Amino acid sequence: MKNFIEKIKNNKNLTFDETKSAFKILMEGKASEEEIFDFLTNLSEKGEVSDEIAGGVYVLRNKAKRVNILDCIDTCGTGGDGKNTLNISTASALLLSSMGIKVAKHGNKAVSSKCGSGDVLEELKIKINLEPKEIENEIKKNNFGFMFAPNYHSAMKYVGPSRKKIGKRTIFNMIGPLSSPAFVERQVVGVFDKKLLKIFADGLKSLNIKFAWIVHSDDGLDEISPYAKTNVIQLKNGKISNIIIDPKEMNVDAENFKNILGGDKIFNAKKIIDIFKGEDNDFSKAVCLNASAGLIVSENQKNILEAYSITRKHILSGKAYNHLKKLQTNE
Repeated sequence: MKNFIEKIKNNKNLTFDETKSAFKILMEGKASEEEIFDFLTNLSEKGEVSDEIAGGVYVLRNKAKRVNILDCIDTCGTGGDGKNTLNISTASALLLSSMGIKVAKHGNKAVSSKCGSGDVLEELKIKINLEPKEIENEIKKNNFGFMFAPNYHSAMKYVGPSRKKIGKRTIFNMIGPLSSPAFVERQVVGVFDKKLLKIFADGLKSLNIKFAWIVHSDDGLDEISPYAKTNVIQLKNGKISNIIIDPKEMNVDAENFKNILGGDKIFNAKKIIDIFKGEDNDFSKAVCLNASAGLIVSENQKNILEAYSITRKHILSGKAYNHLKKLQTNE
């Protein structure tokens, strides 16, 4: 471990294989607290690159409990944009599942916000503590299963105390969203910093992801914004390209950023129920935009404008609420 720390201190990037070796030491409890602290803080100061993210994800996924389900999508983002919005990516995952898209949602409870995906789903009476076989059955039956990260990545316990001590973002905030226990090959990933768009795309390419959209908006969201342009890097079959989504061109017509600000889990869950019942507001539009990206990544639609029109029609019909009730009652 000391060699890896020394290399990072000298401002040199680790290769994919070196990162895999370092993370294997971390995830098997073979590094001291001091080494973990030095490794993570120096890596953060240097600035993580795609090989380091991909190497970390490779080890974390291989140490995770495995969920065996084919051709699913995930909408797990990095969080940490500091905007305290409603649970847009979680609501869009639920919406997609109501449209027949298989979603293996990976997530956690709140870390940097008031309400994480685990918190809001629990409040919605959707089970979050499920074993792999139960997740597989839920996805087959209702197109939605939630993998609560702490239940699937037990090797993370070795780095927990050091992360707490560091008290700010480390590489684990970046590799978490990419370390799906279902090994999904299709993802919509929101990132908290524009600089991470290309880094994430290159990292996902190393992990043989079929189709991904990595997104960050001009108003600082780790989501597709209904108010400002969103920068998208598309990774499709190994090819990387850039897309700009402009809500003005799409006639999204959202009114005020304040309308998508979140609160505690009770507040956020109620807002999801309201829009699934057909209430039309800025939150509904934001959720439809992000679900549209899911339709494209799952290759159910090719055009974002058309995808948005379809999701809007679907959410306003109230069909999503009927689906939500199925998830709640576990039918």
